[in-house]
Amino acid sequence: MNLVEKIKKLKEEKNVVILAHYYVEGEVQDVADYVGDSYFLAKKAVETDAQAILFCGVEFMGESAKILNPEKTVLMPEPEADCPMAHMANIVRIKHVREEYDDVAVVCYINSTAELKQFSDVCVTSSNAMKIVKNLPQKNIYFIPDENLGRYIATQVPEKNFIFNDGFCHVHKGISKEDIEKARELHPNAKVLVHPECRLEICDMADYIGSTSGIIDFAHQDDSQEFIICTERGVLHKLQNDNPDKSFYLVNNHQTCPNMKKITLEKVCSTLEQFNHVVEMDEFDRKKALHPLEKMLELAK
Repeated sequence: MNLVEKIKKLKEEKNVVILAHYYVEGEVQDVADYVGDSYFLAKKAVETDAQAILFCGVEFMGESAKILNPEKTVLMPEPEADCPMAHMANIVRIKHVREEYDDVAVVCYINSTAELKQFSDVCVTSSNAMKIVKNLPQKNIYFIPDENLGRYIATQVPEKNFIFNDGFCHVHKGISKEDIEKARELHPNAKVLVHPECRLEICDMADYIGSTSGIIDFAHQDDSQEFIICTERGVLHKLQNDNPDKSFYLVNNHQTCPNMKKITLEKVCSTLEQFNHVVEMDEFDRKKALHPLEKMLELAK
């Protein structure tokens, strides 16, 4: 029995659903029951009937699954896989903003720690942030932790007053205008698809701006045969599998999240065997972090 067969056998025996983000390695995506972006996986975590969830992603994803499913066992195959941006905001600053602005909503990107969620009004993902922010009653929006996504959403919802935080994703921030110019020289017929965690000057060069799932859908539906991809390279697995006759190009050698790549088939199998690396959370903290996630799921319908 090879490793993939062993994983399939174990997950069936132990009633485990495997969720995987698009940024993990392709072979890990292939053993998952569901593969998607943060919003899709949050919904699947709520909908599943399985007794346990094995989350192939970074720490905040496992935390969110546990917050939404306290009765389920949530497993992380690599507990050291963390998202630096998830920590790039602080509670003191949130309190100061609330004191300074009367009519303010703290909008927290789901790519954040459970602690930050506890002090927020609503969570968002890159696929639903625009819709949710537009429908909030508050005039002022404190967007945490990602500055670039916040600035992009601000251009789409000009009626709101945004207060920005200085967090960022190093993969998306690392994409430069020169990278795209060079890629366009090499592939003049290719359309540029950009994730809104990139800087605004990069978004301005895009033919399409959207979440990871949005990029995948656009590439599949569009008539173009070539695409320049401005997000983490793990998305190429889905793009190439769904569109074998189309070509996809990265813009630099740094479009890799090292934390997502820590998750391997061996670690998935070992976690299923030992049922270890369980996500634990204080119940009081969980309930506080639950409200903004539930509000996201409600407002994003």
